[in-house]
Amino acid sequence: MTEDIYRKLAVHLDKLPGGFPPTESGVELRLLRRLFTPEEARIALCLTLISEQPRVIARRAGISTAQAAARLEEMALKGLIFRSQPQGKDYEYGALQFVIGIWEFHVNQLGLELIRDLNEYIPTLLNPEIWKKSPQLRTIPVDRSISARPDVLPYERAEEMVRSQEKFLVAPCICRREHKMAGKGCDRPEEACLVFGTGADYYQRNGIGRVIGLQETLDILKSADESGLVLQPSNAQQILNICCCCGCCCQVLKNLKRYPKPATLFTTAFVAEFDPDACEGCGVCVERCQMQALQLDGGRAVLDRDRCIGCGLCVATCPTGALRLERKIPLGQVRVPQTIVSAAIQLGRARGKLTTLGMAEMVLKSKLDRLLAAKE
Repeated sequence: MTEDIYRKLAVHLDKLPGGFPPTESGVELRLLRRLFTPEEARIALCLTLISEQPRVIARRAGISTAQAAARLEEMALKGLIFRSQPQGKDYEYGALQFVIGIWEFHVNQLGLELIRDLNEYIPTLLNPEIWKKSPQLRTIPVDRSISARPDVLPYERAEEMVRSQEKFLVAPCICRREHKMAGKGCDRPEEACLVFGTGADYYQRNGIGRVIGLQETLDILKSADESGLVLQPSNAQQILNICCCCGCCCQVLKNLKRYPKPATLFTTAFVAEFDPDACEGCGVCVERCQMQALQLDGGRAVLDRDRCIGCGLCVATCPTGALRLERKIPLGQVRVPQTIVSAAIQLGRARGKLTTLGMAEMVLKSKLDRLLAAKE
């Protein structure tokens, strides 16, 4: 019976936009057993993408409102479900997809067995064809590589997106932390995940990372550039986070660069252009490229555009100007979802898991349960 509840939870998570596909080894069930108690798994089955008050979830779960409120907050503090607080109202709780979501929220609760299971599962979870259709992150250039250019949109500039935020938080990078714990990885800054708005509220209440100011946030972006880190914000115009990623630890970069043409798998508006006549063969670009898109051959760099994801790290430090960024997608054809919600809907549809009818049913059920819970 206990095993059944984890199988049900796996199916439930797989219906969410990010997915949670089954494997032959059953590693996904091992992950759930490590993270959820059977009681927590049963309560998680009662949550949807729509955040709701404890009394609504209590009715579905068949427990008292007081029990539900206590259990839901415990689960939120463990990083198993999402907690939000509409202005002037009580906490509401909703389902979390596994990635990006549950896994990242366990950065302070890692163990070697959990890390081992995740690394076994991640190639299945990061299906390149699904990621290609609707990635959860997109790649933007470091600011130095696109400065003073009129053909760059506001949500393609890290500094401009950051300046539009009101709350800033920096958290440890779970990818670099897990690799370091396993005796691998690199020495790049671990405190490098920037979180904003409601995401920052969640991280702060859960004791993950620390609240910072605008200037320190901008300093972290500058440090990321200097350390050769790829900037990957939410795949939306109104972002919740910016990940600063390295090709040796980041699960997205590390896994997708195994494919022969990773440029086709990333959402990016830019690609590097190379002038071989201007190249002096210093090799700085080769060291900074996280996707192995640049190699030295015969004393000059060689660019493989099929591997370039337009991060601009090579452009920012090219001493001769042999490298520059060009638009890969014309301005009139850029299609970045407006919000995180619209990005999640797009991802769910790409996976065939979130139909218009299914969304309508979910909304109607939530409204009905709210009405019934209010009458009890």
